[in-house]
Amino acid sequence: MLTDVKIENICRKFGIEGEYRSYEKITSGHINRTYKVYFFRDGELKDYILQGVNTYVFKDPEKVMDNIISVTEYIRTKIKSTGISAKRYVLHYQMTADGKYYYYDEKGGFWRCSRFIDDSQTFLTASPFVMEESGKAFGEFQKYLSDYPVKDLFIAIPHFHNTILRFDTFRKSVEADVCGRAKGVKNEIEDYLALENRATETYRAQRAGILPLRVTHNDTKCSNVLFDRKTQEHLSVIDLDTVMPGLVAFDFGDAIRAGANSAAEDEKDLSLVSLDLTKYEAFTRGFLGVDKDALTQAEIDSLAGGAIAMTLECGVRFLTDYLDGDKYFSTDYPEHNLVRARCQLALAKDMLTHYDEMRDIVLKYAR
Repeated sequence: MLTDVKIENICRKFGIEGEYRSYEKITSGHINRTYKVYFFRDGELKDYILQGVNTYVFKDPEKVMDNIISVTEYIRTKIKSTGISAKRYVLHYQMTADGKYYYYDEKGGFWRCSRFIDDSQTFLTASPFVMEESGKAFGEFQKYLSDYPVKDLFIAIPHFHNTILRFDTFRKSVEADVCGRAKGVKNEIEDYLALENRATETYRAQRAGILPLRVTHNDTKCSNVLFDRKTQEHLSVIDLDTVMPGLVAFDFGDAIRAGANSAAEDEKDLSLVSLDLTKYEAFTRGFLGVDKDALTQAEIDSLAGGAIAMTLECGVRFLTDYLDGDKYFSTDYPEHNLVRARCQLALAKDMLTHYDEMRDIVLKYAR
């Protein structure tokens, strides 16, 4: 059990000085344990973010931190080259006395600590304005790292967006049917398999050499952006554990899947599920407004399809987990993963009906 004494002791390992005051748990994340810690120094409170990294998900946390430090320092250099301070626009991690950006506690727990960016906030749901600002944040992330040596990055989670593998795994789960649930979801199984080519075409384009690998974030929800508390303008991209080689279309697409759904991810009434084109356009405007010159034409052409691919991938993962007995995703009731899978399927189908409009919006802001 974590106590104030343990929290303070871990923070001291990262060279934090001043009088320890308190900590609070941040509950918005689902993978790592995150705490906001307060120290009093130089006449004012100083805030830090302390995280215990989930080493079940991230098998080699030291290499994950190597990715994070390399990428954040690269971005910091780019920002400083423009003549402005990078203090509020990129994460800054604390170093231990022996020059490391992490600390192992007595039980082998892996910890890291960063400065809290002053007067910042996150949003769990996005207005069109927040979607546009999120688009700017992830567009700048891509732009700053467009010339980063992507092959130097450690692959934190192998095959993370390998949609071909996701569907192969799904097919095996259907055949195994370990929980006897396949018969009751025959229609959903058939619908997903019918859309497999759409789900995998972006990944296949990368394998064919049409789309280049870039430094990608791989979890582009608006909740992974910090915004100014007063203006709501974007400040910094956060939650960088999944930074690794990937496709721009998948970062773009996952942001649309998560932020431009007119309903919740687990909405049971599928008549409420649709693509919010206003939010889609807002994100596209923000993203391409800063990143279009760093992308190839093939990448630009892949963006709309990337949204469909990420929605289908997420949905097929939910359905796979439902067939396997709900082992991966946490659920609140027995059919929760099935409801999620149906919702993603409905969203993907609506995207397909609006695909021409989605492409037109991309081309509008790519000019």
